[in-house]
Amino acid sequence: MVNFKERVLCYPEYSKQFSCGESLITIFNCPPEARLMKTKFAGLWSHENYIFYVLEGKKVWHTAHGSYEISEGSCVLVRKGACILEQFFDIGFCLVLFFIPDQFICDTLKSRSVPIAKTGRQYEPVISIRSTETLKSFFISMYAYFSGTTAPDRSLLELKFRELILNIAENRDNVEALSYFCSLMNEPQSVALERIMQDNYCFNLKLEQYAALCNRSLSAFKRDFQKQFNSTPGKWLLEKRLQQSLALLSNNGKSVSEAAFETGFENISHFSRCFKQRFGFSPQVAKNTAAS
Repeated sequence: MVNFKERVLCYPEYSKQFSCGESLITIFNCPPEARLMKTKFAGLWSHENYIFYVLEGKKVWHTAHGSYEISEGSCVLVRKGACILEQFFDIGFCLVLFFIPDQFICDTLKSRSVPIAKTGRQYEPVISIRSTETLKSFFISMYAYFSGTTAPDRSLLELKFRELILNIAENRDNVEALSYFCSLMNEPQSVALERIMQDNYCFNLKLEQYAALCNRSLSAFKRDFQKQFNSTPGKWLLEKRLQQSLALLSNNGKSVSEAAFETGFENISHFSRCFKQRFGFSPQVAKNTAAS
């Protein structure tokens, strides 16, 4: 899968970029000819959360929890993790995009005079942000920076990042986003690890990438994973994907290729071999049995 942020950084000719520290980058991406991913369905992952405002066009984010169509006027928070991006090449896609790591969000929210209240609300991988006049004004102000010929000072960019987070937190209608922010600040590491794995097991990520999502080194990730799941990451991921593929074939009417793709297997032959070793029959037999 493609690292979203790294791919964007590879194409500065398609977007004007401002950095704020090593882990923060802002992007204004508009030209219709910009095709960072060349296929209609592209696998993306990001170890940082990203927030964007769509000025025109649409795309669809496909996640383990459902699909989300994002179109003109949408303001969205995408939690760090993986997704399949569906693109529409016949229309342009213009947005203002912010990559913001967990720690920056937490540090910003801790500076509030009034702590954010826990909501208890469940949150999705893609979270819609209520577009208020204040938030619209913020993005308009950012557009002015991108129209200039010189980059803003780093300290000013940091203030703009903090302003964005505080604007979102200030609006009590952003219940889902506030719930996610609370989890970043208060969630035990063991809970965060399990949530990240449940949200991303169906994507073909490397163990190093899962470790990055969990804010751990690879060795710490393996150690903590073994302690929590009583299994290695590789064995757990394979079992989880195979069980999900069986459900897709038996209950959802998916084809063998669809079941393989939707559970992170990029090679159908490998999928069929693992499936038969685990269940004693082929994926096609599972599909035929369900259909009869």
